[in-house]
Amino acid sequence: MTTEFSRIERLDEIGGEDRQVMIEANDAERMALAQRFGLLAVERLQADLAIRREANGIMAHGRVTARVVQACTVTGDPLPATVDERVALRFVEPARAGEEEIELAGDALDTIEIEGGGVDLGEAAAETMVLALDPFPRSPDAGAVLKRAGVLSEEEAGAFGALAGLKARLEAKDQG
Repeated sequence: MTTEFSRIERLDEIGGEDRQVMIEANDAERMALAQRFGLLAVERLQADLAIRREANGIMAHGRVTARVVQACTVTGDPLPATVDERVALRFVEPARAGEEEIELAGDALDTIEIEGGGVDLGEAAAETMVLALDPFPRSPDAGAVLKRAGVLSEEEAGAFGALAGLKARLEAKDQG
């Protein structure tokens, strides 16, 4: 599968010592990624990674940085966001039929299956970027817009909100 920001490192070129790889998305790749991930813009996406071969797969570690513009989920207003994520990835051969799956510990590396004869560091960087973003970004005036539309806040809609409403009605009744 070819992705918008594909940077394949061939397996036969990855040795046992760390090798630095710096990748950066160009204008067309950033536009395609913005469309794929529903962003207003991807202004910058780059990764500085070290890769090496180990007995249990290809290891990549380093940093993914990005600057994007998201849309407020309430108003649609543009919201700039930055990503600066440390990453530690393990690329592994796909599980073969009949092999037992291994349950990973919570602190285990993110694991990605190797497809073809290489590892796609660009796709890994793009996925890291989007997973680091707030899935429901809100502009500073989103609360006021929701209130004007009659949407209750979590505090107003929850159990404590119901109790506060009951208390207000009882107090009004006592005063009236």
